[in-house]
Amino acid sequence: MIKFVSFFGERSPLFEELNEKTRLYAAERGIEYVWVPQTPYNVEEVISNLNDADAGMIDVEPYDENIFGRMNDRCKLLVRFGVGFDKVDLPAASAHGICVTRTTGANRTGVADMALMMMMAAGRQVMINRKTVESGVWVKNIGSELIGKKIGILGFGNIGITLAKLLTGFDCEVVAYDVYRNEEAAKAYHVRFTDLEEIFTTCDAVSVHLPYNSETDHLIDAGVFDKMKKNAVLVCTARGNIIDEDALYDALVNHKIAAAGLDVYAKEPLPKDSRLIGLDNIILTPHVSSQTSESIWYTYKKGVDIVADFFAGKELDRGDLLNPDYKGS
Repeated sequence: MIKFVSFFGERSPLFEELNEKTRLYAAERGIEYVWVPQTPYNVEEVISNLNDADAGMIDVEPYDENIFGRMNDRCKLLVRFGVGFDKVDLPAASAHGICVTRTTGANRTGVADMALMMMMAAGRQVMINRKTVESGVWVKNIGSELIGKKIGILGFGNIGITLAKLLTGFDCEVVAYDVYRNEEAAKAYHVRFTDLEEIFTTCDAVSVHLPYNSETDHLIDAGVFDKMKKNAVLVCTARGNIIDEDALYDALVNHKIAAAGLDVYAKEPLPKDSRLIGLDNIILTPHVSSQTSESIWYTYKKGVDIVADFFAGKELDRGDLLNPDYKGS
């Protein structure tokens, strides 16, 4: 029987329940599922468990030659819990004959739901209104509605498409930017593709769902904030380094844009002395946009499905497979 070891999650009643559900589902697919949560992360324990398994589900920690070089030949597949893979050394994995995949789309609803919430909450100045209540001196802070506004979506993949679907009831004009244009989805949800210039200069809210790479590093910088509308809201649930945080701080302090919502940061956890923490016009959450019970279950389930398909010799989804050049491909 194929053995699949998972490192994602923490010891809690919810994760115990979800992993038992995953174990039972895996058994139905002929897979032995073992959950070894890494809280805190222990590289020696990870290597030991991978050497006793055929596949592993990994989290956000670095996976590189320091791990691959100490693995035996049994483990042939690593499944990233989520979509980001910038911490995985794909060439090193390929050199060691390890296939690396990700659970694309499994958390799409959770992340899109968070992005929508942030756009609405930032527009209605939830942070400063909370402080107003705490002060006891009530001031009527004037916010803005999302209904009828122009929304820009950067990255029209699974999450961006789901956000567009959620926005269909808000009577918004939705425009999107993506190198790969899903025209069918755009037509279904009344989205028009455009360039970055139009999005940054004309949109009332911008939601970031791009992958992080050399081309998107600090894509949103001081020059972009100078172009944006003063009432604009910026939300990012993708990767922190896509936004220049110093430039964002300057834009928020000087009211170049109205508000922002971040779930991801250049350095995580966000340092306690970050200047962003003291601002009233930004919503900060600890990288939890995909952390809903529904999204976590769908991700575990998809991980099991990927393992089953891989060892059955089935072709993996192109969006899930990260290193098609691995030995044995």
